Amino acid sequence: MANNASEAKGFYKLSWMQRIGFGSGDLAQNLIFQTVACFLMLYLTTVLKISPAFVGGLILGVRILDCFWSPVVGTYIDNHNPKLGKYRTYLLYGGIPLTVAACLLMLPAAAGWSMGAKIAYATISYTVLSMIYSVVNIPYGSIMASMTRDNDEVLILTSTRMVCANIGQIIVQAGFPIGLAMIVGIAVDWNQAVFMAIGTIPAFIILPSLPVLKKWFGKKGLYYLLLAVGIIGFIILFIIGKFLDVTSLNTVVQAAKVMTGVGLLVGSLMWALVPEVITEAEYRTGNRPAATVNALAGVAFKAGFSIAGWITPLVMGMIGFNLASESSALPTDPKAWFTVTCIFAIAGLALLTFCFLGSKENITTTPEKPATFGEMWTEFKANKCLQLVLGIFVTVFLATFISSPVNAYYTKLNEYDATAQNAILLFTTIIPAILLVVVGCLIYKYPLTDEKLNEINKEIEARKA
Repeated sequence: MANNASEAKGFYKLSWMQRIGFGSGDLAQNLIFQTVACFLMLYLTTVLKISPAFVGGLILGVRILDCFWSPVVGTYIDNHNPKLGKYRTYLLYGGIPLTVAACLLMLPAAAGWSMGAKIAYATISYTVLSMIYSVVNIPYGSIMASMTRDNDEVLILTSTRMVCANIGQIIVQAGFPIGLAMIVGIAVDWNQAVFMAIGTIPAFIILPSLPVLKKWFGKKGLYYLLLAVGIIGFIILFIIGKFLDVTSLNTVVQAAKVMTGVGLLVGSLMWALVPEVITEAEYRTGNRPAATVNALAGVAFKAGFSIAGWITPLVMGMIGFNLASESSALPTDPKAWFTVTCIFAIAGLALLTFCFLGSKENITTTPEKPATFGEMWTEFKANKCLQLVLGIFVTVFLATFISSPVNAYYTKLNEYDATAQNAILLFTTIIPAILLVVVGCLIYKYPLTDEKLNEINKEIEARKA
């Protein structure tokens, strides 16, 4: 009876089918997102031979557009209740066009077009994909906040989701170069594939252990520990790349890459703070703006990715390493890129369907008066916790994605001249380490403790009673 009474107040216990079903949605989206984050810039510069400066500007421009588009999507979703579920509906309605858009992102025929046609194609295809992705990603993130108020359950749900997300990440980061090599019929560079993906390994050890680790170190203590390990890993990679030989110290290099993955894992844990921010907003306003807050979180997440996509090719070109003219670290056969992308996209659609079937919405509200775009920004200005979380999102994901496209070059460091080596080291070691220090400073200022959250949740339920 006690459990039933607790669940009646919103503190629902979830089955593993619900947890894995929800997590499969992040795996699905990462099959597409990681392809874009890690390989789109390389595809446009090394396969289509588009200027890195234009590619960087395109990525930034699309993300600026998304700063306006995502909040529109978020407020629309918060204001409507489709029959198939307030948030789950969009996994189906958006999943099919998302899959089609992903497949059209790397058409083989585009390699033979004029440069003007290539630029127009890249601009349209990437913009459309990004807009559809928001229609799926924002409601998906909102599902977590609608399943339970229980902090322990949210932590388990977050860790399950992030394990699934990291499965998608490792499949793409290792599988994409392996797939390219197999399709074009050349030997697989296993050192390169392992280096690109091995940073995700800590997720499969740390995320399932989150409840225990949190009890040992506390929420903030755990974040600080992970960040410290990551910073040390980046320092080791810099020392080896700058003063020693990457090839002869391959085992140490791979171990250091695992350490960097420990630090960057904080980005995954940040999603556990989003339901906390949503709850704090509900406590102040009476409405539970799950989609709106997730839209803002998505904007911050994509801002980190877009700034990385803009800065990386631009600054590397200024240093003297032009991705379009230098020898590519990956095969450049257009058909191979298209084939691998389609495989990931179609698998993603199947997983989104499974997520729709496995997720269950228990806590949803629709404002009596529809939320507006202006009110969303009012909430942003009033919510100090949200501002801090968004700042952490931007910084930690900038650290993650600023090195992703360049990781393929680190294991081949000795094949490039001193100028190119310095450019590669700057983006794979120095900048990410500095950004992780900034993340630690922002986490220090975050005010919501678990005790405070429990008080807020109980007060919310008491008001409803």
